[in-house]
Amino acid sequence: MMIKKDMLIGTALGLILGCSGAVFAQAPAVDIGNRHGNLRAAQQYISSAWQKISQAQTDNNDQLGGHAQRAKDYLTQANEELRLAANVANEHGR
Repeated sequence: MMIKKDMLIGTALGLILGCSGAVFAQAPAVDIGNRHGNLRAAQQYISSAWQKISQAQTDNNDQLGGHAQRAKDYLTQANEELRLAANVANEHGR
């Protein structure tokens, strides 16, 4: 009985970790509206670059020395900055 309980807990934890990993593995969102066309286009390029890097990681069995992941982290940060820029423009009625 104890073995089944341990197995059930292990399976549940594995599913939780797997699902949380899938959430973090998604490309940055394109969430700036058409009102700010240039910022939205930049977000689209960021999302595309992020996806290309993910493909490169897969193709190279994640053996890129951590540099690809670092690039993805920077893209995520840039995407957030674009969102903040759009928010500021909105606050100023632009």
